[in-house]
Amino acid sequence: MSLLTQLGIRYPIFLAPMAGITTPVLASRVSEAGGLGALGLGAGDPFQAEAAIRATQQLTSQPFQVNFFCHRSTPLDPAKSRAWCEYLSAHFAQFEQAVPAQLLSPYASFTDSPELLDVILATRPAVVSFHFGLPPKSILQVLQRAKIPYWVSVTRLSEALYAQQQGCSAIIAQGIEAGGHRATFDPLCDAGLSTRELLQQLAPQISLPIISAGGVMTGGQINQLLTQGASAAQLGTAFMACRESAASDQLRQRLSTAKSTQITDVISGRPARGVIGRWQQEIDSPIRPPHAGYPYSYALAKQLDKIACAQGVTDYQVCWAGTGVTALRPLDASPLMQTLIAELQ
Repeated sequence: MSLLTQLGIRYPIFLAPMAGITTPVLASRVSEAGGLGALGLGAGDPFQAEAAIRATQQLTSQPFQVNFFCHRSTPLDPAKSRAWCEYLSAHFAQFEQAVPAQLLSPYASFTDSPELLDVILATRPAVVSFHFGLPPKSILQVLQRAKIPYWVSVTRLSEALYAQQQGCSAIIAQGIEAGGHRATFDPLCDAGLSTRELLQQLAPQISLPIISAGGVMTGGQINQLLTQGASAAQLGTAFMACRESAASDQLRQRLSTAKSTQITDVISGRPARGVIGRWQQEIDSPIRPPHAGYPYSYALAKQLDKIACAQGVTDYQVCWAGTGVTALRPLDASPLMQTLIAELQ
């Protein structure tokens, strides 16, 4: 049985579950058009996660996926924290603000939040997907008993083989072109494979359906991936400019003028691709100190971004986007889906 048949959807067009960008309205519009909507819930608490899922379920009876972060939680290193705050102090000072005295984790890993599992069991979304790895076997067994399918994003063959062993019903193969955080289980170990290279490696070795992600912006590109063995394609950057997304006007403007992207770990503490700004050009210096780690560095970056944007400066904006950002089409979700579907056919 094909992945689309399993899900009960018409088109191999999946919305990427971008935390902070996807909304119930955006997810429902994609699902209503015959694709698979998504909610990125990794940065929220259990109350916010349940509210978003139930709001989406009220807007559509069609399936959608929900996504959570599964990073390994590590305690804050006081020495690295102090050094990183000191390193960024001059950037805060230009806005007449002092760098925070203490860094706090802005959100917890799914593995450390048992209430999130309760939310999944209570709301029963069509699919649960994970980023940065999988939760422990005990949690996966609960999902299996509840007959809730789960996926995980992978960036290399060994991760895909592990996902298959752990009972995933599909894998999201994230190429190096993808915007946002790299899905590597270990942030220090990235194979750096392109979307096409990764698919070519996985297709002969993996029996699970493969959802290709990274740099996909058109129906023509989806078709190419389908002919090479993918069951579907996941698009993120393509949907960021949609009116239904949670992107701010400042972020939309930044995306519309973006020329290129780059991967850096200085914004959040984990490697992630975004539109080039001062983070990539200036802060990610070859002689910088070690960052404060994920997600502590992210909390600091978001504070600096907020202060700067309040004064009309977008150079520090956290603007995740893939390599296809220059092909971004300023369409709302429904017309974009119609365009992608027409290109597919």
